[in-house]
Order: sequence, then C-alpha cells, then structure tokens
Amino acid sequence: MNALAARQSPDVEALRTQAARIRGRVVEMCHVSKSAHLGSSLSCVDILTAAYWHVLNIDPANPTDPKRDRFILSKGHAAMAIYATLAMRGYFPEEELATYNKDDGRLAEHPPANLLPGIEAATGSLGHGLPLGLGMALSARIKGDDYRVYALMSDGENNEGSVWEAAMFAAGKQLDNVCVIIDYNKWQATGRSNETLALAPLRDKWAAFGWDAYEVDGHDVGQLAEMMAKVPNGSGKPVALIAHTVKGKGVSFMEDDNNWHYRAPTADEVVQAHRELGLS
Repeated sequence: MNALAARQSPDVEALRTQAARIRGRVVEMCHVSKSAHLGSSLSCVDILTAAYWHVLNIDPANPTDPKRDRFILSKGHAAMAIYATLAMRGYFPEEELATYNKDDGRLAEHPPANLLPGIEAATGSLGHGLPLGLGMALSARIKGDDYRVYALMSDGENNEGSVWEAAMFAAGKQLDNVCVIIDYNKWQATGRSNETLALAPLRDKWAAFGWDAYEVDGHDVGQLAEMMAKVPNGSGKPVALIAHTVKGKGVSFMEDDNNWHYRAPTADEVVQAHRELGLS
C-alpha cells in the first residue's frame, strides 16, 4: 500500500504531465472506438490523476486488498478516463486500452463489475455510485478499518433523488471517511446543467445536507491532491468537493463544446490534440 502518499506534498509538475498523458490516451481511445463521452472524460482527468498518483492508499499488484482505499467512478460514462488511469497506474497492460468498447473485451463503454482490477462497482446508471460507496464506508467503520471511500460524480447526477438520500445518510451516520468529488463542468447530455435543474448554489446544498463542502478548481491538481488527502479532515462530517471543470479540458477546440459529448475525433484531430497536450 502507498501509505505515505497522503502525507507528502504533491509533485504538481509530475501530476500535470501524467494528466496530459491520460488525456492523450483518452482521445486515441475515442477515435479508435468511435464512442461517445469524450468531453466528459477529459473534464475529470485531473481529479483522477490527483487521486491515483497522490491520494489513494492502493497497490495495483494487490487490487483486492481489504485495507485499500476505494474510488468509485459514479459518472460511469467517463469510463475511458478511468481505464486509461488504471492502465497507466499498473492495474493492467496499457496495450489493452486498444480494446476499449470492442466485442469480447473487458473495457466496456461503462465500467463493468468483476471484470477489471481496480473497478470497484459497475456504474453508468447515474445516482448509484455514492450509495454504493457509503455501504463500503459503513462496512469499514463496523469492521474497524481505516480505509477511505471516494466517489466521483457528474454535476447532472445531482438530479437524482438517490444522491440526496445518500447525502442525508452519510451525514446522519457521520461517515467522515467519505469524500464525494463533483465534476462540475456545467453541461449535461443536451444542455447546460443549471438550465436542466437548478443546481446552483451547489456547495450550499451539500453543506445544508450536513457535509463539509468546498468549491475547488477541478483542474488544479495540486489543490485537488491536498484537499482529497485530508479526508477525514477532523470535522466529523463527510467531505464534498465541488470541482469546477471545463468539459473537453486540455484540447482547445473541444473545451466547453457540448458537441464532444457524442462526437469522436478524426485522425487529424487526434494529431492536433496530441500537439496541444505536448505529446508530439
């Protein structure tokens, strides 16, 4: 287990470099598979990078260690991002990324259960990741374990009633070993998140439900790493990080353009994206 990670200062430049590499692989995967959800995958890469290269107490060689921290990608449509992260972190060979969304492969368009090391739960039906994570967190308390549970959600996922039932449960049980990170990229499938339902002020809503809630820059890997590492933070409350992000982050012609929720890049666009990411 990487037990010292959370007590060390983050190497911000190394994290930024890693995030660029992940974004490059995600763009490639989307091009090859002709699959959707590229913009949503790119917006959460810095969160995943901070988690897997600084915060989480994990061992890729022992992915079912009962003492490990748990990370749940509740926004399962961003599967490309978690697959690239897990492969680069050593959970399975990077070469397998080429099989994303292919018949007979393990890398389904949404994360599957019991197929890939490092995937804690099948997700994609929004609103399920946090409730599943709270069950894990409560189990840790009952067993006397000190592992932490992180759940990465989309902003539109806050439309689901199950999220707020879970939020009340976590606060009521004082599950301070839980951290939810909301990828607040301001878009849903067909429109702006705050035009679909009135999410704002999102931090205040989570605070009103009894969480220790903060607004953060979802692309500042150093800030993300430091805040996520401080769970539990001594408040006795679960922690919510409202991470302000940009959909399609890292590639100028994709940023804040919701067409990339469904579009796949051409070969020329992959080359241009790699150039912008400093990968060529």
